[in-house]
Amino acid sequence: MSDTVLETRDGRVVVLTLNRPEKLNALSSELLRTLHRRILALNEDVTCGAIVLTGAGDRAFTAGMDLTEAAERGTEMVPPDQNVVTAILACSKPIIVAVNGLCITGGMEIMLACDVVMASRNAKFADTHVRVGLMPGWGLSQRLSRQVGPQRAKEISLSGNFLDAQRAYDLGVINRVVEPEELMPQAIALGRDFADADMDVSMQYKRLIDEGFAMDLEDGLALEKRRSDEFIRSPEAIAQGKEKAAMRARSFLSR
Repeated sequence: MSDTVLETRDGRVVVLTLNRPEKLNALSSELLRTLHRRILALNEDVTCGAIVLTGAGDRAFTAGMDLTEAAERGTEMVPPDQNVVTAILACSKPIIVAVNGLCITGGMEIMLACDVVMASRNAKFADTHVRVGLMPGWGLSQRLSRQVGPQRAKEISLSGNFLDAQRAYDLGVINRVVEPEELMPQAIALGRDFADADMDVSMQYKRLIDEGFAMDLEDGLALEKRRSDEFIRSPEAIAQGKEKAAMRARSFLSR
């Protein structure tokens, strides 16, 4: 079994760690295939409620594509049916990215396909396609512009300049900035919150947000109404859910 991606568990939270620290966790074909396979497997694993994706060491989440291998093999490192971004988008479980250092180009493409991004204060982000003479192929040009607006996306992508974690947060590229020692504890804690939810509702809700976001507002609202009407719960299940929510609220208020 490949050790380019390590898998550990914290209850129902699965941590996947890109494991090429000596190469700044650069995306080799072996790593990409392994990550694609692991995410698809976890999507079918009923014991997994959420996924945290991070990089080994403290220098990088990933420095992006392994350019040495790409030069030898061509830019298509893996066949389309093994595209890791496709696996991420197909995954019904929430995926949190814990960025612990550099997150460059292909790393940003992976990151933007995920559901939540948490970053160490030491993290740095860059889209270097214009520096290395390549075009994005995993959705960066479209997802980043939709997330931060086309003008900000152009500043980031057409300059190839680095953003520190605070600037990335201010621009809306990431969800949170935390101290380095708090990155994984907070990512896993959020993963537990996701995994503790009603998984049937959570998975369908995630799909509803993603599909609705690709529509205009009117169509998105119609989609929500249709899905809501189709979603049937028994009175017993509703009562259990209300009690669980009440217990969680009491626990939160007592902190």
